Amino acid sequence: MSTSQVQDAVREKYGEIARSVGKGGGCCGPASCGCGDPITSNLYSDAETSGLPGDAVAVSLGCGNPTALIELQAGQTVLDLGSGGGIDVLLSAKRVGPTGKVYGLDMTDEMLALARQNQRKAGATNVEFLQGTIEAIPLPDQSVDVIISNCVINLSEDKDAVLREAFRVLKPGGRFAVSDVVIRGEVPSEIRRSMELWVGCVAGALQEDEYAAKLTAAGFESVELEPWRVYQAEDARAFLAESGIDVDRFAPQVDGKVASAFIRARRPETKSCCGPTCCA
Repeated sequence: MSTSQVQDAVREKYGEIARSVGKGGGCCGPASCGCGDPITSNLYSDAETSGLPGDAVAVSLGCGNPTALIELQAGQTVLDLGSGGGIDVLLSAKRVGPTGKVYGLDMTDEMLALARQNQRKAGATNVEFLQGTIEAIPLPDQSVDVIISNCVINLSEDKDAVLREAFRVLKPGGRFAVSDVVIRGEVPSEIRRSMELWVGCVAGALQEDEYAAKLTAAGFESVELEPWRVYQAEDARAFLAESGIDVDRFAPQVDGKVASAFIRARRPETKSCCGPTCCA
């Protein structure tokens, strides 16, 4: 699958989800990574969601809570890769305060429109939603203190480009703290080939060690991967149900092999110059 094919499929699916908000019947099905499926359920506390617009919560399609992975400080600049309806942007905006700034980056017109509507409802003045892809982030070099993302990087066909871009826009010492789906062991090739499962957060997921290796290759240090929710065969039935795959055959083969993980890394600090020759 080419990058453009994957992007088109993701854009179409998540545009459909955004258009369905407020029209009844829910936003999506289990294979679409949302609405009560085992990947996206119970990620935020009631205290976190109680002050947010309902539509931001309705399209919370992640696999974790990246805002809980790192302590955000007042005045920091935060970037959310694939910000969707804006839930993690709005939560981050509260934490960085009026002196901080939070960017939400998304490529889907409908999601951006929904996120900006949620921003207005929340009265968040320290937020800006940007149109673009996570493979080509429309921000300057070394302009961001923290990058978050929630079950989005797995959707990219060019994850090396995503991680290089993340490294580029982070300031020295900046933090990378994302939630994503990872694979633990081999999964059937039929699942890897399924576009429906790709846009549903499974087929495009990296192996744990491959994810860590790509972060290191991009220049990151202090790489940590922490699987926190491992999916069993019965869970797999939910996200295989709408893919056209033989659920009875394949669910046992992915038992324990798909997990939601917290992933942390850091851009190294700029090396200091300690003498007349070290900066040559």
